[in-house]
Amino acid sequence: IANFMKKILHYSVVLLSEPEGGFTVIVPALPGCVSFGRTVKEAKEMAVDAIEGYLASLRKHGHSIFSGLSAIFLNHSFSGSSSEIFS
Repeated sequence: IANFMKKILHYSVVLLSEPEGGFTVIVPALPGCVSFGRTVKEAKEMAVDAIEGYLASLRKHGHSIFSGLSAIFLNHSFSGSSSEIFS
């Protein structure tokens, strides 16, 4: 029996808080990989689903699969001037 090792892939996920509610999810390393969730939890779950679907499509069409960076960014609203934010 052959032993196969699964490669673990890591992707950055950007969650953008939407003014009308919910969160848009963007995966920068996978162009066009975008989803949406009503809560942060749902948005993260939808991101996993979107990434899995994207990678499945790459495999189906014989394209290379690559890993991105491992990080999660959450949109945050700042009050004040840019000089206060970056000082």
